[in-house]
Amino acid sequence: MTTRPERKPNRLQTYDYQLPGYYFITFCTADRACLLGHVTEAEETQQSSMILSETGVVVDEAIRAIPVHYPGAALDKYVIMPNHVHLILALQDEGAPCPSISRIVQQLKGIITKRLGKNIWQIHFHDHVIRNEQDYRGIWQYIDNNPTKWFLDRYYVP
Repeated sequence: MTTRPERKPNRLQTYDYQLPGYYFITFCTADRACLLGHVTEAEETQQSSMILSETGVVVDEAIRAIPVHYPGAALDKYVIMPNHVHLILALQDEGAPCPSISRIVQQLKGIITKRLGKNIWQIHFHDHVIRNEQDYRGIWQYIDNNPTKWFLDRYYVP
């Protein structure tokens, strides 16, 4: 019998992920399959952009609906890439507690899976609690530049 290595916990052990604040979330497709679309590079601007597949459109619609389902959650910025999604969610104090980041991501993936009729996601996701303005600006820029960096990604196949 082979023993699997223990997985390092994804979440901060003592942090309450329902607290108001900004969170950087990344989740990937299973096996990093490029199901969500493709990146094109515009020569005159040197800016790349993402062209969504039908699956990517379903993902986009579900992401845009997060604030509708969770009034205490604001979608601050996001990008859908061929095999992953980056987003900044802001949990706000609206009087009633907002679900945790884990619950929101789990239900988002569930809604997308139901609409597609199949699961396309890795089980886990990555999160980062945004701690200050400098951190926020760096992540915002990272999301903004992600399509342009796609051609350097190890999962990019020409």
